[in-house]
Amino acid sequence: MTDLESRALAKTWFYPFRLPSGRQTPTYDGGVLDAIHHTRTQMLDAELARTFDDRLDGLSALDLACHQGWFSAHLAQRGFSRVTGIDAREEHVADASLIRDALGLPHWQVRQADVHQLEPLQLGLHDLVLCFGLIYHLENPVGALRAARAHCRRLCLVETQVVPGMTGWVDYGSYRFVRPLKGSFGIIDETGETHGPEASTTGICLVPSTEALVWIMQRIGFSRVEVLPVPDDGYEQLVHRKRVMVAGWVED
Repeated sequence: MTDLESRALAKTWFYPFRLPSGRQTPTYDGGVLDAIHHTRTQMLDAELARTFDDRLDGLSALDLACHQGWFSAHLAQRGFSRVTGIDAREEHVADASLIRDALGLPHWQVRQADVHQLEPLQLGLHDLVLCFGLIYHLENPVGALRAARAHCRRLCLVETQVVPGMTGWVDYGSYRFVRPLKGSFGIIDETGETHGPEASTTGICLVPSTEALVWIMQRIGFSRVEVLPVPDDGYEQLVHRKRVMVAGWVED
């Protein structure tokens, strides 16, 4: 076992990384959350097969808010020629870098950056952009989705917690000017948890409904948007639509 593996095994992780020796990193609460990572990976793989026919060599991927690097590592191992992961937290960048080196994945780059501070095309165009577990921790989720679209060449996958939708009509200044609701947002308070590694960095969280997320992705420039199917034995929140994975395609 290498020194890198020893360092990885010495701490508790959010993800169950399989190391070259065959050992697995210990995870929070004895692995009770592992199922969500496996379900999201299964759904990701299904879409890679459908959109790219699993022909990943020569393609690049961008993982926004990559956390400790679970999905970045998976994409690098699946065959993407170039993977870039960014995260706002220094400790996440350090953890992802440790896993990258332990797994021997030099074509995976990890950088510290806040999605809201990215300039258009700052990180280049990528065939795949991931936005997993991010937008429901943000006070400006639309801005993050615009950043994802700006860096996307072909496919963007967004996975998020969602809130119940609201429909109906609103008098918009007067009963003579009525507008339909296209979706809704719920406000979640994480102001007391900003120190937590899985929480918001600002504490104010706007969580979209599924209808709102789909409508926004359509309006910011994705030519086709779909809510992806969930395996029957998948993680309960995804099965019961408390979370969703939505695909947006950029087509010529």
